[in-house]
Amino acid sequence: MKKVFGILLFAVLVFTAQDGFAQSFKTGHINRDDIIMTMPDYDSAMKKYNAFGQELTNALELMQVEYNNKLDQYVKESKNLTDLVKANKEQELADMQNRINNFQQQAQVQLQDKQAELLNPIIEKATEAINTVAKEGGFIYIYDVRTLVYVDTVKSTDIGPLVKTKLGIKQ
Repeated sequence: MKKVFGILLFAVLVFTAQDGFAQSFKTGHINRDDIIMTMPDYDSAMKKYNAFGQELTNALELMQVEYNNKLDQYVKESKNLTDLVKANKEQELADMQNRINNFQQQAQVQLQDKQAELLNPIIEKATEAINTVAKEGGFIYIYDVRTLVYVDTVKSTDIGPLVKTKLGIKQ
């Protein structure tokens, strides 16, 4: 009998301790993209990124126009050209196409590098603010809502407004 009573008492203590632990277990959620896109630095970074992308696009378009003009000229004159001149013009067109392809590949890499250069400091600043708010608020976990299927907004705290305040963003 004492053994059964002891097991029951132990079970009650364990469940009580778990209930107390569950109540102190704070979780929160945030939409980090929303925070990042409302930061003042984000707009200026995107303007620089878009301007850089437009500069690359303009250069590519100029190269494409030059290629198309030479191709049109070659098509018009090809019947009157000798085999040697034709081969030379065809090689020139192939070289131009290769340069265009190389430029496109390098431009893509440069565009990705520029995006990282401009956005990484903003992302780091947002992450630091999220971490600070989470520590100050005693949160165990903060989930990004972009990757969650379900969030119980009663039991999980949206720390977005707190992070925006920490970053000095008016709501």
